[in-house]
Amino acid sequence: MSVMRIVYFCMGWVMVALGVIGAVTPLLPTTIFLIMAAGCFARSSPRLEAWLLDHPRFGKPLRDWRAAGAISRPAKLMACAGMTTGFVVFYVSAHPPAWLAAAVAVLLLGCAAYVVSRPTAAASS
Repeated sequence: MSVMRIVYFCMGWVMVALGVIGAVTPLLPTTIFLIMAAGCFARSSPRLEAWLLDHPRFGKPLRDWRAAGAISRPAKLMACAGMTTGFVVFYVSAHPPAWLAAAVAVLLLGCAAYVVSRPTAAASS
């Protein structure tokens, strides 16, 4: 196994771990880490890539993203709600200066615009 395959393999597992943590932790995303894990495993372990793509819960969103960059409507709503909640928690708890609050708001609005602009995949059943 080449050095780069080992690096991708290890990074894939780090991304899976972050995805699992995100699945049980509010405001931490899951799918983006699993998308990155699938990409890492595509370069290091076809067996683990297939495991992720065939996973009963996370496989469909990963396949939708890979095929068309698509995100389901419920996932878009949850992502935007999570960003909004995260901003409110940041604003209320950190009491940032106006310039920092505005910068974070612009960043999150840009992220939300990207999520909303993606093609809409059929919701997972």
